[in-house]
Amino acid sequence: MIFGIIAGFIIYLFLPIIGLICFFKIKNKMIVEGIKNQPILEIFVHFVTYGGLLLVVLTSLFLKWSVLASLGTFYLIIGAPIIMGIVIYKQAKNKELSKYHYWTYNLSVLYFLTAPLTFLGLFLLD
Repeated sequence: MIFGIIAGFIIYLFLPIIGLICFFKIKNKMIVEGIKNQPILEIFVHFVTYGGLLLVVLTSLFLKWSVLASLGTFYLIIGAPIIMGIVIYKQAKNKELSKYHYWTYNLSVLYFLTAPLTFLGLFLLD
């Protein structure tokens, strides 16, 4: 009981807060470096998508499955590939502008390998 409460706080409260802090650090770093045409929205989408993938994995490993986890999984299976495809299309011509554009493009491509392998691993663990 206590483990579930502590795990829930860590998974659903602390990890998203840490993700937001890291996002704003990267955003501020891009501003300081003077990056032109900053991919702020794309980086935020990556934080949401990969953070959601992490939340689904941790939920399935340490907590009971919930409607919230099902909604997150639905986004990761249906919505995220569409959004990552749009990011790939937008960043294909910009990936040489900065390391942020380069990694935004590569992380979008990598999602199409990471997500299926993650879901396959969770399926095999269950």
